Amino acid sequence: MEALIPVINKLQDVFNTVGADIIQLPQIVVVGTQSSGKSSVLESLVGRDILPRGTGIVTRRPLILQLVHIDPEDRRKTNEENESKRNGRLNRGIDGEEWGKFLHTKNKIYTDFEEIRQEIETETERISGINKGISDEPIHLKIFSPHVVNLTLVDLPGITKLPVGDQPKDIEGQIRELIYKYISNPNSIILAVTAANTDMATSEALKVSRDIDPDGRRTLAVVTKLDLMDAGTDAMDVLLGRVIPVKLGIIGVVNRSQLDINQKKLVADAARDEYAFLQKKYPSLANRNGTKYLARTLNRLLLHHIRDCLPELKTRINVLAAQYQSLLNSYGEPVEDKSSTLLQLITKFAAEYCHTIEGTAKYIETTELCGGARICYIFHETFGRTLESVDPLGNLTTIDVLTAIRNATGPRPALFVPEVSFELLVKRQVKRLEEPSLRCVELVHEEMQRIIQHCSNYSTQELLRFPKLHDAIVEVVTSLLRKRLPVTNEMVHNLVAIELAYINTKHPDFADACGLMNNNIEEQRRNRMRDLPSAVPRDKSLKGPGGQSLSPSEPHALEGEAAKAAAGGSQSGEQTDGGTGNWRGMIRKGDEGAAGERAGLQHSYPSSPHKGYAVNLLDVPVPVSRKLSVREQRDCEVIERLIKSYFLIVRKNIQDSVPKAVMHFLVNHVKDSLQSELVGQLYKAGLLDDLLTESEDMAQRRNESADMLKALQKASQVIAEIRETHMW
Repeated sequence: MEALIPVINKLQDVFNTVGADIIQLPQIVVVGTQSSGKSSVLESLVGRDILPRGTGIVTRRPLILQLVHIDPEDRRKTNEENESKRNGRLNRGIDGEEWGKFLHTKNKIYTDFEEIRQEIETETERISGINKGISDEPIHLKIFSPHVVNLTLVDLPGITKLPVGDQPKDIEGQIRELIYKYISNPNSIILAVTAANTDMATSEALKVSRDIDPDGRRTLAVVTKLDLMDAGTDAMDVLLGRVIPVKLGIIGVVNRSQLDINQKKLVADAARDEYAFLQKKYPSLANRNGTKYLARTLNRLLLHHIRDCLPELKTRINVLAAQYQSLLNSYGEPVEDKSSTLLQLITKFAAEYCHTIEGTAKYIETTELCGGARICYIFHETFGRTLESVDPLGNLTTIDVLTAIRNATGPRPALFVPEVSFELLVKRQVKRLEEPSLRCVELVHEEMQRIIQHCSNYSTQELLRFPKLHDAIVEVVTSLLRKRLPVTNEMVHNLVAIELAYINTKHPDFADACGLMNNNIEEQRRNRMRDLPSAVPRDKSLKGPGGQSLSPSEPHALEGEAAKAAAGGSQSGEQTDGGTGNWRGMIRKGDEGAAGERAGLQHSYPSSPHKGYAVNLLDVPVPVSRKLSVREQRDCEVIERLIKSYFLIVRKNIQDSVPKAVMHFLVNHVKDSLQSELVGQLYKAGLLDDLLTESEDMAQRRNESADMLKALQKASQVIAEIRETHMW
């Protein structure tokens, strides 16, 4: 087992380099209440006074203490190496046979152990302050001595119940949380320290250890202050495990008293006194108790524990090594050929941008649509559904249609439905397709912008090394998209303008719809002819006054007049209706209201305008409460059907042509010209140094990752060496 000592030292050195936050180190965690003798036990193991002393809570930060056994040959070799480096101001020679090193002071050597104690106090106050507060940031101390065995111990703040002085009210909870953090490490051994002059059943250290290690497989109990028990009592039952059994055993020790510490009693003298006390009070147990036996037991337990942890440690180290290798690769190597590097980064970004649009990118998003897939969704889902939701007759009432027909006829009554009214109204409806078409362009433009960030985050992480180059690429691509946006909008606007420029009533689909509609109207006319009174000869139904024949459109007018007569309309009222354009008012007002107004006007105005009263013809009320005539209803229905038929044709054209225009003028143009635009704007000799300037912390992170990777690889080699040499 002793042959493992050099290898174990090397392994501990590597673990200190890697850090306990990343690798759960095999170590011994010392747990106990305040004034239970934890510090005295540690100093007995070291053989030196190195820990701060005082009243109340003294240990306020975790102290990771690594004891390294050396022989005189190792000491002389180390002394020679440091003497050779003295002129380089790296170290000074080691004058004594024992020395210490702190991790935070790098290569500084401490041969005066009083300086080590002072450094611990200073470093504790630097982080935790002077108000008795605690911190979970550890202090790393390494002691080299021929009088110690190889151990790694962690000294933690003592468990307390009540805050003292300026301590926070939850000081007990903070200390327990800190203790649980360290003893929860499955690779740790718990050293539960309890004073012999207290009841073992009330031991806080054993209670805390059982919370985490209920089976006791990692717990070793230490009973301190055997010499301070009440007269007539002893700790025989406790040491034999009859009170509280502990699987790894219970070891009793005798500490230096406060008087001994004040009088500077040496640890070596205290060890001799301890041996004499055990031989006198516990002769049968003397060889299984005491500080020396505790040190050998801890060394043996730690060695066996390291052996048991090696497979898991090796797996953990290999996983971390792979992660840091990947991280180091993402940071890239230091740039040597800047011109070539810049061109490669530009080319890679342009290729990844195009691949994202085409759906062939290496990194495919799984949480949301991205790139070309989202553009497709915009075309066929968002834009398509928006157009389908546009009502062909939306915002168009029957009164609007009737008013347009009347306005298109001028002062003369119309015999036919004027085509001008149809064109006027259908253009108004087609114009409504322009807004969703332009919105489609805007959505695609936004997605093209989002692709830039996607490529930066997932595809070309090398750009994160060079923030200025990344910003410059984003600016160039954004500018290119911004230049193409008005061109694409203009094309989409022209597509709608083209449809408005010429209403093609000869369109095959529209001609078929008109033919079908004419057949329906003719069928309705024949049905109305059958409903004429039998007293009217059918052959005379197409004769006018005097027996003259009527034109094909005149029977429609006669049918309308017959319907008006059947509805109770008068000839004079019909003439008045035709002379005004206030059709909306005609619908709202009632018969009685109109008659009352006419009567009021007859009484309020003189019959002759020559008596000082002017008559405003526009203010003359008209009879408005009537239903639309049969012809008016038919004309409105014809126009509405024509508008709907033609609108659907145009909507189909727009739904097909707008995505094509967007792809040609925006998406494909950017894809084809992106690399040439980037090269033309950025590939310049005067910009190389500025664009390829790494971020401030990139070089530092690369060095840290490289050091961590080397340490992990070295640790893996050490573990392999242990397993091969000792067949573990």
